[in-house]
Amino acid sequence: MANDQMSRFFGGSPGKVVLRLIFISFVVGIVLSAINLHPLELFQWVENIVIRIWNMGFDALGRLGGYFVLGAVVVFPIWIVVRLLKMGRGEA
Repeated sequence: MANDQMSRFFGGSPGKVVLRLIFISFVVGIVLSAINLHPLELFQWVENIVIRIWNMGFDALGRLGGYFVLGAVVVFPIWIVVRLLKMGRGEA
């Protein structure tokens, strides 16, 4: 029973999964070395991206709020007019 749970957790036989992960790690290591990208640089790149997104996030929220207000200026009056017309016809 424990072996079935272990296989289900790993997605197959633990030995096969470990061998597959070793092979994939080796291939990815070769590719990263070929493009001259090292893990520390990769982590720094991800960190810089997260910081940029964080810094842009508040500006983006301001833009989204502006888009909402701009759309609301058009949508809400049209919605009110349509609702009033439907009420006049007794469809509301």
